[in-house]
Amino acid sequence: MQPRNMSMSGVVDLAAVKAAGEAKQKAEQDRARAAQGDGAPGPSGLVIDVGEADFEAEVLQRSAEVPVVIDFWAEWCEPCKQLSPVLERLTQEYAGRLLLAKIDVDQNQMLMQQFGVQGIPAVFAVVAGQALPLFQGAAPEQQIRATLDQLVQVAEQRFGITGLQGVPQEGDAAEQPAEPQAPEDPVLAAAQQALDSGDLPGAIQAYRNKLADEPANVEAKVGLAMAELLSRVQDMDARQVRKDAADRPEDVAAQLKVADLDMAGGHVEDAFGRLVDTVRRAAGEDRDAARVRLLELFEVIGPEDPRVVTARAALARALF
Repeated sequence: MQPRNMSMSGVVDLAAVKAAGEAKQKAEQDRARAAQGDGAPGPSGLVIDVGEADFEAEVLQRSAEVPVVIDFWAEWCEPCKQLSPVLERLTQEYAGRLLLAKIDVDQNQMLMQQFGVQGIPAVFAVVAGQALPLFQGAAPEQQIRATLDQLVQVAEQRFGITGLQGVPQEGDAAEQPAEPQAPEDPVLAAAQQALDSGDLPGAIQAYRNKLADEPANVEAKVGLAMAELLSRVQDMDARQVRKDAADRPEDVAAQLKVADLDMAGGHVEDAFGRLVDTVRRAAGEDRDAARVRLLELFEVIGPEDPRVVTARAALARALF
């Protein structure tokens, strides 16, 4: 049994931990800039006009980090004039968890044909490069809100896409003074201390306690993912694990172990690539196990890391 005060640095290469810390620091800096009006897009940037020329950049590429809702409309369409303001207002309320791209069908016939739009208004979503039909016609607000809730949930649970960080709701930045820096959270401090000292069970439990009270706490999510990763690899025989995976390429459990070793050793792209390939080859429960492990490893690095964005898109292609 490992003593509680033993350092984990002698067991695994903590390059992945360092990368996660850097990603977390960058995210905090981005949020600070956003609060000062420099960085993440403000509320007006959540609703954009898109055409054929910028569709790939504004919709397809951005869908790897945030779900993009598409509103096909036209100036002469009366139902569009009822639906569009509702979509725009709800988009502001979601505060960065989704974007709204407005496409004028009169100016963008090719996009209309590619999506198979038969009548307007028509509303689609693009998540990780995949198009999803949502509804057609002017729907009641309650139905629209429920549909968007489901979209956000699917994007997060299935693809690990959590949306943009640090986007204030309209009027927030101008009307509210900056809040003083909050004192250090004692639960998170205890969890970090346990992690640093090699007390992985203690760190895991502390992070879980924090998430039980605050399910959306980013620092706790990152810390828990990191502690669970280190716990999984601490007793592995790396040579044997890699041999087993090479001898049994269809053994999903063996591939998950090697992915964990790669991640703990700082070989992030190797870990992601192995799991994406496993998702592509596997089926049923094995496929879902590989998908879930990949989402867990995303948390170690953080959603803003470009390697995570790339792997999310690859995961989407593997699933569909």
